[in-house]
Amino acid sequence: MTGTSSSSSSSTASISKDPPSDYVSEVKGFFADIGIYATLPQNSLSKDFYSDLICDLLKADNVLRGRVSCVFPVLPVVGNYYNGLHGGAVGAIAERVSIACARTVVAGDKELFLGELSISYLSAASLNEVLVVEATVTRSGRNLTVVASEFRIQKTRKLVYTSRATFYHMPLAKL
Repeated sequence: MTGTSSSSSSSTASISKDPPSDYVSEVKGFFADIGIYATLPQNSLSKDFYSDLICDLLKADNVLRGRVSCVFPVLPVVGNYYNGLHGGAVGAIAERVSIACARTVVAGDKELFLGELSISYLSAASLNEVLVVEATVTRSGRNLTVVASEFRIQKTRKLVYTSRATFYHMPLAKL
Protein backbone atom coordinates (compact mmCIF):
# COMPACT_ATOMS: atom_id res chain seq x y z
CA MET A 1 0.00 0.00 0.00
CA THR A 2 1.46 3.32 -0.98
CA GLY A 3 0.10 6.30 0.87
CA THR A 4 -3.22 4.60 1.66
CA SER A 5 -4.41 5.25 5.16
CA SER A 6 -7.00 3.55 7.31
CA SER A 7 -8.63 4.61 10.52
CA SER A 8 -6.25 2.50 12.63
CA SER A 9 -2.89 3.09 10.92
CA SER A 10 -1.13 4.06 7.76
CA SER A 11 1.86 2.38 6.14
CA THR A 12 4.11 2.99 3.20
CA ALA A 13 6.03 0.28 1.36
CA SER A 14 9.30 0.97 -0.36
CA ILE A 15 10.78 -1.27 -3.02
CA SER A 16 14.48 -1.40 -3.66
CA LYS A 17 15.45 -0.79 -7.29
CA ASP A 18 18.58 -2.94 -7.28
CA PRO A 19 19.82 -5.25 -4.52
CA PRO A 20 23.45 -4.78 -3.47
CA SER A 21 25.87 -6.73 -5.72
CA ASP A 22 27.39 -8.63 -2.77
CA TYR A 23 23.91 -9.90 -1.87
CA VAL A 24 23.31 -11.04 -5.46
CA SER A 25 26.67 -12.88 -5.41
CA GLU A 26 25.78 -14.63 -2.14
CA VAL A 27 22.41 -15.79 -3.49
CA LYS A 28 24.01 -17.07 -6.71
CA GLY A 29 26.66 -18.87 -4.64
CA PHE A 30 23.98 -20.50 -2.48
CA PHE A 31 22.13 -21.72 -5.59
CA ALA A 32 25.37 -23.11 -7.06
CA ASP A 33 26.14 -24.91 -3.76
CA ILE A 34 22.78 -26.68 -3.67
CA GLY A 35 23.10 -27.74 -7.29
CA ILE A 36 20.45 -25.55 -8.87
CA TYR A 37 22.50 -25.25 -12.06
CA ALA A 38 23.21 -28.99 -12.37
CA THR A 39 21.64 -30.96 -15.21
CA LEU A 40 19.27 -33.75 -14.30
CA PRO A 41 20.16 -37.37 -15.09
CA GLN A 42 18.20 -38.81 -18.03
CA ASN A 43 16.30 -41.38 -15.94
CA SER A 44 14.84 -38.61 -13.76
CA LEU A 45 13.02 -37.16 -16.76
CA SER A 46 10.67 -40.16 -17.06
CA LYS A 47 6.97 -39.78 -16.28
CA ASP A 48 6.16 -39.81 -12.55
CA PHE A 49 9.80 -40.46 -11.59
CA TYR A 50 9.45 -38.68 -8.24
CA SER A 51 6.38 -40.70 -7.24
CA ASP A 52 8.14 -43.95 -8.19
CA LEU A 53 11.09 -42.93 -6.03
CA ILE A 54 8.89 -42.22 -3.00
CA CYS A 55 6.86 -45.41 -3.46
CA ASP A 56 10.02 -47.54 -3.59
CA LEU A 57 11.02 -46.25 -0.15
CA LEU A 58 7.59 -46.13 1.51
CA LYS A 59 6.51 -49.46 3.03
CA ALA A 60 3.13 -50.27 4.59
CA ASP A 61 3.43 -51.52 8.15
CA ASN A 62 -0.20 -51.80 9.30
CA VAL A 63 -3.51 -51.18 7.52
CA LEU A 64 -6.84 -51.07 9.34
CA ARG A 65 -10.15 -49.40 8.55
CA GLY A 66 -9.49 -45.67 8.98
CA ARG A 67 -5.82 -46.14 9.96
CA VAL A 68 -2.60 -46.70 8.02
CA SER A 69 0.95 -46.94 9.32
CA CYS A 70 4.05 -46.89 7.09
CA VAL A 71 7.81 -46.69 7.49
CA PHE A 72 10.12 -44.55 5.39
CA PRO A 73 13.94 -44.39 5.51
CA VAL A 74 15.47 -40.94 5.00
CA LEU A 75 18.08 -41.75 2.36
CA PRO A 76 20.33 -39.26 0.55
CA VAL A 77 18.20 -39.51 -2.60
CA VAL A 78 15.36 -37.68 -0.76
CA GLY A 79 17.65 -35.47 1.30
CA ASN A 80 18.06 -31.73 1.09
CA TYR A 81 21.03 -29.35 1.22
CA TYR A 82 20.99 -29.51 5.04
CA ASN A 83 21.17 -33.34 5.22
CA GLY A 84 17.55 -33.77 6.23
CA LEU A 85 14.40 -35.00 4.53
CA HIS A 86 13.44 -32.68 1.67
CA GLY A 87 10.19 -30.78 2.24
CA GLY A 88 8.84 -31.91 -1.12
CA ALA A 89 9.36 -35.53 -0.12
CA VAL A 90 7.41 -34.88 3.10
CA GLY A 91 4.53 -33.55 0.97
CA ALA A 92 4.64 -36.51 -1.41
CA ILE A 93 4.66 -39.00 1.48
CA ALA A 94 1.83 -37.17 3.25
CA GLU A 95 -0.28 -37.26 0.10
CA ARG A 96 0.35 -40.96 -0.62
CA VAL A 97 -0.27 -42.16 2.93
CA SER A 98 -3.38 -39.97 3.24
CA ILE A 99 -4.83 -41.36 0.01
CA ALA A 100 -4.18 -44.91 1.22
CA CYS A 101 -5.84 -44.14 4.55
CA ALA A 102 -8.87 -42.50 2.91
CA ARG A 103 -9.25 -45.51 0.62
CA THR A 104 -9.81 -47.74 3.69
CA VAL A 105 -13.17 -46.01 4.26
CA VAL A 106 -14.21 -44.61 0.85
CA ALA A 107 -15.84 -47.00 -1.62
CA GLY A 108 -13.88 -47.86 -4.74
CA ASP A 109 -16.56 -46.37 -7.00
CA LYS A 110 -15.70 -42.89 -5.70
CA GLU A 111 -12.80 -40.91 -7.11
CA LEU A 112 -10.83 -38.91 -4.53
CA PHE A 113 -9.83 -35.34 -5.31
CA LEU A 114 -7.23 -33.76 -3.02
CA GLY A 115 -8.71 -30.38 -2.13
CA GLU A 116 -6.29 -29.32 0.59
CA LEU A 117 -3.02 -30.54 2.07
CA SER A 118 -1.42 -28.71 4.98
CA ILE A 119 1.90 -29.69 6.52
CA SER A 120 3.60 -28.52 9.69
CA TYR A 121 7.37 -28.89 9.67
CA LEU A 122 8.07 -29.10 13.40
CA SER A 123 11.64 -30.40 13.29
CA ALA A 124 13.98 -32.10 10.84
CA ALA A 125 14.40 -35.77 10.07
CA SER A 126 18.11 -36.37 9.51
CA LEU A 127 19.60 -38.61 6.86
CA ASN A 128 19.56 -42.32 7.72
CA GLU A 129 16.71 -41.95 10.23
CA VAL A 130 13.66 -44.15 9.77
CA LEU A 131 10.29 -42.43 10.02
CA VAL A 132 6.99 -43.94 11.06
CA VAL A 133 4.06 -42.27 9.33
CA GLU A 134 0.67 -42.86 10.95
CA ALA A 135 -2.49 -41.62 9.27
CA THR A 136 -6.00 -41.59 10.70
CA VAL A 137 -9.34 -40.68 9.16
CA THR A 138 -10.69 -37.90 11.37
CA ARG A 139 -13.92 -37.37 9.44
CA SER A 140 -15.58 -39.10 6.54
CA GLY A 141 -18.97 -38.35 5.08
CA ARG A 142 -20.85 -38.58 1.83
CA ASN A 143 -18.84 -35.85 0.09
CA LEU A 144 -15.48 -35.57 1.82
CA THR A 145 -12.90 -37.31 3.97
CA VAL A 146 -10.30 -35.69 6.23
CA VAL A 147 -7.09 -37.51 7.15
CA ALA A 148 -4.54 -36.45 9.79
CA SER A 149 -0.98 -37.80 9.70
CA GLU A 150 1.97 -37.76 12.07
CA PHE A 151 5.60 -38.39 11.11
CA ARG A 152 7.76 -39.63 13.98
CA ILE A 153 11.36 -40.77 14.19
CA GLN A 154 11.12 -44.52 14.75
CA LYS A 155 13.93 -44.76 17.31
CA THR A 156 12.92 -41.87 19.59
CA ARG A 157 9.21 -41.40 18.67
CA LYS A 158 9.96 -37.66 18.28
CA LEU A 159 7.24 -35.88 16.26
CA VAL A 160 8.83 -34.12 13.27
CA TYR A 161 5.97 -33.39 10.83
CA THR A 162 2.18 -33.38 10.86
CA SER A 163 -0.24 -33.10 7.97
CA ARG A 164 -3.94 -32.82 7.28
CA ALA A 165 -5.51 -33.72 3.95
CA THR A 166 -9.06 -33.05 2.76
CA PHE A 167 -10.38 -35.24 -0.03
CA TYR A 168 -13.55 -34.57 -1.98
CA HIS A 169 -15.50 -37.58 -3.25
CA MET A 170 -16.36 -37.52 -6.93
CA PRO A 171 -18.47 -40.09 -8.74
CA LEU A 172 -16.50 -41.81 -11.51
CA ALA A 173 -17.53 -40.73 -14.98
CA LYS A 174 -19.45 -43.39 -16.89
CA LEU A 175 -18.28 -43.24 -20.48
